[in-house]
Amino acid sequence: MSHRSLRLFLFVFVLGLAAFGLYRVEKRQKSSRLALAAGTPSGSSQPAASSGGTPAVPEAPAANSPEMAHSRTTEAHGALPAEAALALRPGEILDFKASVSQLNHVASLRLEVVERRNFLGKSVWHIQAFAHTENPLRFVFALDDQFDSYSDAATLHSVQYELHLNERGQKLDSVQRLTSSGNMPAASGAVQTRVLPGTRDPLGMMQFLRTVDWSRTPEVRCPVYDGHKLYDVRANVAGSASITVPAGTFDTSKIAIRVFDNGAEMKDASFALYIARDPGKTPVLLEAVLPFASARVELDKIH
Repeated sequence: MSHRSLRLFLFVFVLGLAAFGLYRVEKRQKSSRLALAAGTPSGSSQPAASSGGTPAVPEAPAANSPEMAHSRTTEAHGALPAEAALALRPGEILDFKASVSQLNHVASLRLEVVERRNFLGKSVWHIQAFAHTENPLRFVFALDDQFDSYSDAATLHSVQYELHLNERGQKLDSVQRLTSSGNMPAASGAVQTRVLPGTRDPLGMMQFLRTVDWSRTPEVRCPVYDGHKLYDVRANVAGSASITVPAGTFDTSKIAIRVFDNGAEMKDASFALYIARDPGKTPVLLEAVLPFASARVELDKIH
């Protein structure tokens, strides 16, 4: 299984249901711990910054550049009409079970809307996700990860994204303050990461997909930063289905998700998210077909 496939696998599960993965912790180099996102939609990485230093932040795209035009198009497709449209419920906890190919329940996933709070002078949603591998996968890949998103309450654009990884005995804590201007200070223990305007992290993107009125919106798209790279993500309605999972039977909208890396669509992978047609637009099922495996993540419990 290639390193690129491992990273993509994690990205898909974080995007859909918050962080599952046969994911390899980045090799730590002497002078760096984490890679900065590029200031372009291509997703190319910049040299990493040390945990205690101030990273060199690339220049922002020019106002009339293709990158900024892409960002404006993104906002036109992906903006929320008002805060009232958000379907998030403070204290909501969703538990999921993940299966890969013929292996059932290889991981437990939890997605939690912790609270709405003030963060850096902004009203934000604090969203958390937890992932734990289960036997038999745990015998060969012990994973206990936590992800934290602080996303703007009105738009779900990412303000800060945190990865607290514990994978096969290797631990890594990454706290990244996302900014499109380079003017937002990073607190001690965090780094400043330059991204395109309107960027969401995977948890914010997951919640954003729940806020969309899919009966009136044919497609949404926006840049998504997964903690390592910047992707262009597009989602559209691909039908409806009655889905039965451990949590029950739901009438759902099927949302097809396409991921673009360096401007090219990842043709060797397909993803579908099923969102219940209930008031909370509950995510019920994520299906992923990848070159090395197929995956199914099912809603187990609603707390």
